[in-house]
Amino acid sequence: MDEYPFIALPGYRKRSEDEMRRRASDFRAELKRRRTVRHFSSRPVARAIIDECLGAATTAPSGANLQPWHFVVVGDAETKRRIREAAEEEERRFYHHRAPQEWLDALAPLGTDETKPFLEKAPWLIAVFSQKHGRLADGRKVKHYYPMESVGLATGMLIAALHVAGLATLTHTPSPMAFLNEILGRPKSAERPFLLLVTGYPAENATVPDIRRKPLDEVVSYI
Repeated sequence: MDEYPFIALPGYRKRSEDEMRRRASDFRAELKRRRTVRHFSSRPVARAIIDECLGAATTAPSGANLQPWHFVVVGDAETKRRIREAAEEEERRFYHHRAPQEWLDALAPLGTDETKPFLEKAPWLIAVFSQKHGRLADGRKVKHYYPMESVGLATGMLIAALHVAGLATLTHTPSPMAFLNEILGRPKSAERPFLLLVTGYPAENATVPDIRRKPLDEVVSYI
């Protein structure tokens, strides 16, 4: 593998402590507005917006900088229909056969069930795949280190980027998700579906459950 030359840190901007605090506060306030949405508008979203958000996601850190992710962006109506049918089939098995009652009880306040109309309604679905290995420029196979953690970081940055751009999102994880490899033509031997991210504008009449997030002092410890 080619060695990376070391260069001076590019792009770092020094800021005053006041500005840092303000920017951090503004970003926190912006992300606090983010909510998972299940009611989407069919209003089109320009591909250029999705490209910019994906570009932000691919700046995420990854094990050995091997960037073990692949994003399949689906806007084709027929493909979205096939994904919905396959996802709902798995979800029916989950809700009616596989899920323990404790899990169903935890989901009940959110009002979720096996019906997933948003998979067809929203203008874009982004299937996120984690790659077990990749290929170097000379064709050699290379193992990816910490692929799930790396893809999780990239996905979090993608969700934040889509929100900041003004779009709503929904993380959808039917289990198992191998149907995504088949429908989207991704190699099962090398890639594993991580999640299906639904994005677009929220419907005019969209509603969300009035949930609460844990306070900072409950989830953060300083030593």
